[in-house]
Amino acid sequence: MSANEVRISVFIDGIMDKMKYLDILNKILKQSAQKLSLVSNSIFQQDNDLKHTTEIVKLWLLYKYKMRLHTPPQSPDLNVIQNLRSKLEISAQKHNIRNKEHLKTVVQEEWAKLTPQATQTLVNSIPCRLEAVLKSKGYATKY
Repeated sequence: MSANEVRISVFIDGIMDKMKYLDILNKILKQSAQKLSLVSNSIFQQDNDLKHTTEIVKLWLLYKYKMRLHTPPQSPDLNVIQNLRSKLEISAQKHNIRNKEHLKTVVQEEWAKLTPQATQTLVNSIPCRLEAVLKSKGYATKY
């Protein structure tokens, strides 16, 4: 996701683990960054989920993506993707989902409807989110 749009979404069958995550980073991150026209000084953000913080992922990011936003543990307030996920869940619930394939189709359709204003608002909220997390010393905030 960038301030102007979302691009590639990935569906995971089964349980996500560090190797599936690393595979997604290898195959999708560069491609997604190019499609979003992100320049080399963009900042990569992920939460502190265990699969994101394993040694193999840390090393991969160290060599492939130098600019990262380091967040405190237990701080979902900084992950704007959670806001998009919530929006998608609400939109998907309006459909009569019949099976997994139908769910994928609905999610892709709703993903495509996300507006630049929605992503811009979320990205622009990051400085305020950072400030709120600092003020709360890493505890929950209004975000």
